[in-house]
Amino acid sequence: MSVFSGPVPHRIRIIQGAGAIAFGVKDNGFSFFLLIFYNQVLGMEAATVGAALALALIVDALIDPLIGNLSDRTYTRWGRRLPWLYLAPLPLAVMWVMLWHPPGGEAPDFWGLFGICVAVRLLLSACEVPSIALVPELTSDYDERTTLFRYRFLSGWIGGLLMMVLAFAVFMRGPEGILSPEGYGAFGIAGAVIIVLSVMGSAAGLHRLVARSPESRPPPFSLRASFAEIREAFAEPAFLIFAGGALAAYVSQGMTFSLSQYVNTFVWQFDTAAFNLFPLALGISAIIMFLIVSPLHRRYGKPLTAAAGALTAFGVAFTPYMLFLLGFWPQPGSTASTAWYFPFLIVGNTAGIVSMISATSMVAEIVEAFEQRTGRRAEGSFYSGNWLVQKCATGAGIFLSGQIVGFTQIPAAAQPGEVGDGPLATLIILYGLLSAILACITAWFLVRFPISREDHEARLAALGAAARADPDASIT
Repeated sequence: MSVFSGPVPHRIRIIQGAGAIAFGVKDNGFSFFLLIFYNQVLGMEAATVGAALALALIVDALIDPLIGNLSDRTYTRWGRRLPWLYLAPLPLAVMWVMLWHPPGGEAPDFWGLFGICVAVRLLLSACEVPSIALVPELTSDYDERTTLFRYRFLSGWIGGLLMMVLAFAVFMRGPEGILSPEGYGAFGIAGAVIIVLSVMGSAAGLHRLVARSPESRPPPFSLRASFAEIREAFAEPAFLIFAGGALAAYVSQGMTFSLSQYVNTFVWQFDTAAFNLFPLALGISAIIMFLIVSPLHRRYGKPLTAAAGALTAFGVAFTPYMLFLLGFWPQPGSTASTAWYFPFLIVGNTAGIVSMISATSMVAEIVEAFEQRTGRRAEGSFYSGNWLVQKCATGAGIFLSGQIVGFTQIPAAAQPGEVGDGPLATLIILYGLLSAILACITAWFLVRFPISREDHEARLAALGAAARADPDASIT
């Protein structure tokens, strides 16, 4: 039974969403800074870094469903989710600092980087999976779930953009900018503090609402039973369709984020002012998303909004690159180039976030479809499944980025304006071709998602009627 049958209070929306700030800190670090930090600053080969990050993501993703299942099966007087949200943030903070200040202050080997990344991602999963699994527990309303995810996505972007602002304006504001090694240690410490405050603060704010014993005690834990439940959940037809679209979307996102600092530095030749404006542009796109996504869902539904957002994101975001290749773009590094680029960035990024939030919100409706079929709720399993897809796909995207950078032979410690037209053209063509393919795959799957608003509301009515007919039945 959900906590709220009507609108979720505004205060609860903010508190629940604030838990995603930690994810934004992590996502910003891994997506925007980690590859260029280990490659250009510490001197590791880009392909080696990409491979280590990709392997860490895949290993972590394979464990995520077990974390989700354990979260679903946790039985305490504080409920299923809160114990995870109180215990995991502190060790996560320690590992986050270590990621940006490797032992000895030098680049680790492949397995050293792999180990640190696995630890960070597993601990982040132990925070994010229980936190996001609270959304369908708080409300079963189709639109209120979108609202909660709006707040989560906005909070995640706030966390990531805050770290980007701190990086560009505080920790890496010297003449070398993000290629200067001195600021990354402080960057890691600041991120660790924000992570702890985000996760534990959100949990404490929701404690009164969700701190209660689950409706029934689960059977004793066993790996065999857990993996059987995970397989059953992931076989839900709607989840398989969602996973196909999300897989392509997350590969594209991972590739775009990890290449962004390369294209900003070497293609668009951002100066300090442009790098400082970059987080502002992304923040504007997140605010626009926050304002338009609910009206889009009410008018077009989540599947069509998600599909259209993916195609629009590619079409708008890649237009500047096409104009650059065709010779119709102002001189990179000039004021005109920067002024033209940011509107495309804002609109394209807005469409991309709209697609992502729509797809993530669709997962909540799978919970009741599975409940109707099996009599069990499995919020943690489905959202850990979303994370499995996301991490495997993002790992693939980062791996592709490393291979693209390696193939273009952009040298380590290169400076803006020193990379020739040939490598830059190769970078853009490979990036654009892969992005186009992935956008089409994303749209093809997500538009076929089988649960509409009407389906969801009919299912809720059927589940409610069944509960009234058998009030002693419990959900396991």
